[in-house]
Amino acid sequence: MVLDLFAGPGGWSVPLSRWGIREVGLEWDEWACKTRAAAGLLTIRTDIALYPTWIFSGRVLGLIASPPCQAWSMAGKRLGLLDQPLVHQAVTDLAAGRDTREQLLTACRDERSLLAAEPMRYLHALHQSGEPEWVAMEEVPHVLPLWRQYAAVLRGWGFSVWTGILNAADYGVPQTRRRAILLASRTRTAAPPAPTHAAVAEPETLFGPGRERWVSMAQALGWGATDRPVPTVCAGGPKTGGPEPFPSGSRKTLADARDRGTWASRQGSGLVLASRREGAGWAERHGTRENRPAHAPAPTFTAEAHRWSWSLRNNNQSNTTVRSIEEPAGTLFFGHRANECVWEAEAGDGSAVESIRITAAEAGALQTFPADYPWQGTKGAQFSQIGNAVPPRLSAHLLAPYLGRTLTRDDFALTA
Repeated sequence: MVLDLFAGPGGWSVPLSRWGIREVGLEWDEWACKTRAAAGLLTIRTDIALYPTWIFSGRVLGLIASPPCQAWSMAGKRLGLLDQPLVHQAVTDLAAGRDTREQLLTACRDERSLLAAEPMRYLHALHQSGEPEWVAMEEVPHVLPLWRQYAAVLRGWGFSVWTGILNAADYGVPQTRRRAILLASRTRTAAPPAPTHAAVAEPETLFGPGRERWVSMAQALGWGATDRPVPTVCAGGPKTGGPEPFPSGSRKTLADARDRGTWASRQGSGLVLASRREGAGWAERHGTRENRPAHAPAPTFTAEAHRWSWSLRNNNQSNTTVRSIEEPAGTLFFGHRANECVWEAEAGDGSAVESIRITAAEAGALQTFPADYPWQGTKGAQFSQIGNAVPPRLSAHLLAPYLGRTLTRDDFALTA
């Protein structure tokens, strides 16, 4: 089997499931476990720090780990930053077969910090029986010094190891998500996967295949197609649910996809809304003489009329990342109200700026989860799962060489 520590909703699991590889995920979060169950993924809900390691001896082909990163994260209260030396000490001790976690935990500012050392507890136990064959670990960039410590131990055990920072956008993920990666193998030379995409498209040469341009949010969400709707959102909508048309704030839904707005290109401004039906208030705010009811045909805006350029704002903080719809998103992260991602649209004449929250389905698509992935839990729980997950398209590229798989351009194609 493949053992997935801190499995979350299934970022590593999606490609493994498609390849028919047996994976067992260990996860504590209730809603992540329910999402995994709805997706048909085998999961043990447990506290990884307490679960016995001997039970897996003789059964593990590969070990995956994406532990919590409080000790290295730049977000939140950052109490864990002071715990980094304690985490390093825990890894050193566990690699030598000494379990000093209880003593070290009493000195930690954040009780979650030592979870980053848990993979070494499993690795040490499995190493006694010559397992696993390969290891893959992922976390925020600041965890790289810890991965290098892991790498030194694994090399001493006969592994080939590579550590470094990879950008998910270089592998077809519509998000410039940078992560610290560790790849290790007993049977082959560990190395990062060859990038398939670049900020600027690169043609094929005598030295190898070319690289496609980074996948944009518009491509990932299908907003460039004439038969696809513009963004909608349930948050803030009617109590009974359902989409809320943007940007009027109307509680009326778009009854027929044929009446929805379509995207049209305009040089220098990205994708813009060419036409759509809106509810009360649109005419008064945007100059349309006739305020059409929901059942009437959609008004058509000419090139000289109000057009909207769209972007995604990652949070409401002063240093927020704002990206055009024609670019990949910045790193998606949630868990606090300040980290809510919103779509923003600005009228072509600068007369108005409107915004709506991103939906879980849209955020999941930007993480390259399947469009119909069965997210479970409250909206907050769903966003937290999505933000913490490994993008499945990135994990597929990381795992493929160690599982004898060759990815083609059509594998794990983005659909929405």
